[in-house]
This record gives sequence, structure tokens and C-alpha cells, in this order.
Amino acid sequence: MSVSPSQAAQEPFNGALFAAQLESDCAALRLPLDHRRIDLLLNYLAQMLRWNRTYNLTAIRDPDQMLLHHITDSLAVVPELAQRLAGKSASLLDVGSGGGLPGVVLAICYPEWQVRCVDAVEKKTAFVTHVAGMLRLPNLSAVHGRVEELEPLQCDIVISRAFASLHDFAALAGRHVREGGWLAAMKGHPPEDEMQSLKDQGIWRVEGVTTLYVPRLSARRCLVWMDRVGNEAPEQ
Repeated sequence: MSVSPSQAAQEPFNGALFAAQLESDCAALRLPLDHRRIDLLLNYLAQMLRWNRTYNLTAIRDPDQMLLHHITDSLAVVPELAQRLAGKSASLLDVGSGGGLPGVVLAICYPEWQVRCVDAVEKKTAFVTHVAGMLRLPNLSAVHGRVEELEPLQCDIVISRAFASLHDFAALAGRHVREGGWLAAMKGHPPEDEMQSLKDQGIWRVEGVTTLYVPRLSARRCLVWMDRVGNEAPEQ
């Protein structure tokens, strides 16, 4: 699955240079990915660039910025999820996934995680399905629809990236979290107003806020963890 010289020539980025950058980013995140995983991430980026010309998967067009703001930004949550799951196989749902962020990145990094990406825009879930087939990721699937209309999926972690407020995220997607599982919202600054609104809801609570470090990115990032009010933490 390597980005070949001919393939790289068709894309507006240097495969070897981008591979070196990803390896550096992963080292900074203490995320040990082998060369095959790096190759898969680069092929995912190449496919996103191709499809973006026609289907407008993302407003970011520059490949360097896509690498940073999409791939590396998504990689930043992987160590935190892995720590929570403690090496266990798990089921994850990426809500409002768009072109598969962070869902595709999670599926590439951890083959033992079963990752579903759900989005209301069919062309975006079609892209994720295409990526799952092309990159041979049997642990990745896409669901076209509105998350609040799907049958409960009993996931260990339901994650979102710029999907909705904490209150709305919990109201729409909380039904898909198994007992003892978590909602995880990727945010910029800790959203104090949203956290208060969630507290007023009385069903879900903020269990913790993890500050994320994203290599080469000066903007703040955090991961807001939520569980049901009254839930005991599951045994690790």
C-alpha cells in the first residue's frame, strides 16, 4: 500500500517527505506506527485529495495543511483512546465523520478496533466505504444516516470532531454508548458554557478533560470525556 513514485507524481505532495513528517509527528505523540501504517495514512490522504476535487469533502485544499489539520490532528487522540481501552478490542463510532476524521485514522492505527463512521451526507460515507475497500481495512465501515435515527449500536466510545455542542452530542449520540462506555468530544478550548449546559441536562456528565498536544499546531486542542450520571467506571 505504499505511495509509489508514479502515484506520488500524480499528487501534489512528495510521498517520502510526507512520510518523514508523519513519522516525526508520531514520535512526538509517542505513537509508534510502523511503515505500513504510515503508508496507509498517506494513501488515505492521497484519496482525500483526489475525491476532494469533485466532492468537496473538506474546505482545506493544501496537502500540507490537510496532513496537519486532518491527519496529525486526528492522530493526537489515538494515545488517549488507547489508554482508556487498555489494549482491549473495542467498538467505536465516529459521529459526523465527514470524510472519515478521525474514524479512518483510528481504524488504521488500531486494527483491533471496530470503527463505524456515520454521516448524513451520502457522498462522504461513500468515500469512507471506498477507503475501507481500497486500503483493505476490514475493521472500518460507514453508515449513511442521521445518528439519532440509527438503532443503538452499543459502542465502547462514541467520538466526534466539531460535530455539535456537548449537550446536543449527548442528546443525539448518547444512545449508542454501551453501559460503562464514553462519549468523547474533540474540542479547541475547554467549552465551559457547553459543559454547564450538559450538567443542567442531568443525564450525562463531564468525566474529564484531556489537553491534547498536536505537533506543529499552535492552536489549543482538548478531548472532553463524558459518561452517564451515576455510572461507575468500568474495570480496566
